[in-house]
Amino acid sequence: MSNPLGEIEHAFRDVSGVDQMRRYVEMALAEKTQPSEIITSMRKGLSAAGTKYEQGEYFLSELVMSGIMARELSEMLKPYLRRDETQSLARIVIGTVKGDLHDIGKNLVSTMLSSAGFDVQDLGVDVPPEKFVEIVKREKPRVVAMSCLLTVAMDAMKNVMDRLKESGFRSEVKVLVGGRPITSDFAEQIGADGYGVDAIEAASVAKGVLTR
Repeated sequence: MSNPLGEIEHAFRDVSGVDQMRRYVEMALAEKTQPSEIITSMRKGLSAAGTKYEQGEYFLSELVMSGIMARELSEMLKPYLRRDETQSLARIVIGTVKGDLHDIGKNLVSTMLSSAGFDVQDLGVDVPPEKFVEIVKREKPRVVAMSCLLTVAMDAMKNVMDRLKESGFRSEVKVLVGGRPITSDFAEQIGADGYGVDAIEAASVAKGVLTR
């Protein structure tokens, strides 16, 4: 008896690659499985893979591949998510802050947000504070999400918060922060509205700040 959801979870846990993951997702969709169930299986697998990375069992190459797999799954589900009336869409702008060129974590968070039904605009890496403010002014997103991997880039997050306040747009947008050196204490210190410990948590945190 087939169990594509279990196989999807195992594919992400074992970082089996895009082709194998695609086969299981296609099987699940053929069986009329809900996109939300497929996403849950992906999250479980990604969480297990993340634990292995933290424990030293996996290396950066596995982390990169898991991000590629997650993006591919997101693309596969987009047509189905659009038809899922339970998805509550809101525009989110995301970027890695100035001074940091790392995008693996940001890309994975972007994928998770998109898979959860958010309309995500990715600004890329090394994004200056002025760019965040410009986008908030022009595009009027509900949420701004900032990422960094380097400790030296943490000040850039505070700079974005300061610029949003100075420009008068801080009250019009919710701000989320995350990344390897970021803590909930730091998020509170700079006045962010939410903090995600990892990509798995990002969507639920984003939904949470929208209700406050």
